[in-house]
Amino acid sequence: MQNGSGIQSEKGVFLTQDAYDSLLAKDRENNIEIAYLKQELAQMKRMIFGSKSERFTPDDPGQLSLGLDVEQKEASEEQETEDIAFTRRKSNKKKGTPVRLPLPSHLHREKIDIEPDFDISRAKRIGVETTELLEYKPGTFYVIQYNRPKYVLPEDQGIVIGELPSLPIPRGNAGPGLLAHITVSKFMDHLPIYRLVQMFKREDITIAESTINGWLAAIYRLLEPLYEKLQEIVRQSIYLMADETPIPVLTKDKPGSTHKGYHWLYLAPHKKLVCFDYRKGRGREGPEEFLEGFQGTLQTDGYAAYNIFEKQEGITMLACMAHARRKFDQSKENDPKRAAYALRKFQELYAVERKAREQDLSDEQRRSLRQEESLPVLTELEQWLRKELTEVLPSSSIGKAITYTLKLWKRLTRYTKDGSWEIDNNWIYPNIWIIGSKIAFVQ
Repeated sequence: MQNGSGIQSEKGVFLTQDAYDSLLAKDRENNIEIAYLKQELAQMKRMIFGSKSERFTPDDPGQLSLGLDVEQKEASEEQETEDIAFTRRKSNKKKGTPVRLPLPSHLHREKIDIEPDFDISRAKRIGVETTELLEYKPGTFYVIQYNRPKYVLPEDQGIVIGELPSLPIPRGNAGPGLLAHITVSKFMDHLPIYRLVQMFKREDITIAESTINGWLAAIYRLLEPLYEKLQEIVRQSIYLMADETPIPVLTKDKPGSTHKGYHWLYLAPHKKLVCFDYRKGRGREGPEEFLEGFQGTLQTDGYAAYNIFEKQEGITMLACMAHARRKFDQSKENDPKRAAYALRKFQELYAVERKAREQDLSDEQRRSLRQEESLPVLTELEQWLRKELTEVLPSSSIGKAITYTLKLWKRLTRYTKDGSWEIDNNWIYPNIWIIGSKIAFVQ
C-alpha cells in the first residue's frame, strides 16, 4: 500500500519512499551480481569438466549432466520410468572374415625359401604359398669418413688436397640425414631433446643436449631463406586467415621460468600454405608489420588488433562465424533459452555449408546457395539479436555474446558475397594445435 508519505508492505512494515527506492536499487544490484556469479560458475564448470567439442543438440534428453546442479538431479529422480520392449528380426547373414590389407609393395622384400622336409626329386611343383610379415629394424647410425690425401707439388708449388663436399654445418660433425632426423623428431613427433639423447645412448652414441641445441640453431639459420620466401608467397595471396596463440617462451631475461610470447599464424587456404610469425606480445604491430603491402581478403576473429585493416584500401575484412557461435555456446548456463535459439540458427548456417561441400559445388554455385538459403537465416538472426540486446544485461554472458556478434555483423555476413570465402577461419586451428601451448619455445 502506498500513501503520500511512504509505502506500507504486506506485513504492515512502513517504508519511506527513499528507503523503498534504496531497496529496489539494492535488489537490482543483487540480481546483476547473481547473474554474474552464475556466469562465472558456468565458465568454471566448462573449463574443468567441459568437453573439447562444442557440439550443440537442442532439447536432447540423451545429453548427460555433470550432476552438479542439485535441482536438476532431484527433478530427474521424480520422473516416472517405464519399461520399453521391442522385437527385432535376427539377421541370417554371417559376419565375413576380416580383410587384411596387403603390405605396401614399395617395401624391400627379404625372401626366404622353405622347402618341405621330404624327398621332392620326383615331385612336380604346382604353386607356392606366400606368407608376409612386416618387420622393423631400428635406425642405424653409421660414420661417413672422408679421406683426403695431401700432395706436395714439385718445385715448391705448395700442397694440394681434395675439397670437402658442402656440409650443412661448416666444421660440424653431423650429417644431413642425422640433422633431418633430429628436426623431424622434435617438430613433427614432438620429442624433447633429452629424450633424443636417451635414445641415442641406447645405441652407444653419446651426444650432449647443448650440442644438439647448437645443431638446431644452425638448422634454423639454414632455413631462414626458405622462411623469407614463404612469407613473401603468403603475403602475395589474395585470401588470408589470421589468428594468434600464446606460447611459453624460455629466455635469458627470466632464467628458470617462461614468459608468454605469441605465435601469429597466417594461412593462405587457396594455396594451402601456413606461416608462423613469432612476437613477444599481442600488440597490433605484429599483424601490421607482417601484412605490410597485403592486398586481398583477411579473415580474423574480433580481436581489436585487426581493426586497423578495416579502413585500409584494398583489404576486405571477414569475421569468423565459429567465434561468434562459441560466445553463445558459453552462455548456455547463463540464458539457456536465448542461447539455444542462437545456436539453432548457427546450425542452419553450417548446414548450408555442409550441403555445398557434399554436393561439391563450384564457388559461384556456393555463392548462389548462400544467397538463397543463408541470407534469410542471417536476416532473421540479426533482427532477433537487435531485439534481444535491449532486454539482457550487457555484462552477462548472453549480453556479451549478442554485443560481440552485432559489432562484427558486416564482417560475419560478408562471406555470402563470394563462394571462394569460408564461413569461418577454423582451417587455422589444426595448424595452431601443431605447436600446442605446452611446448616451450626457446628465444
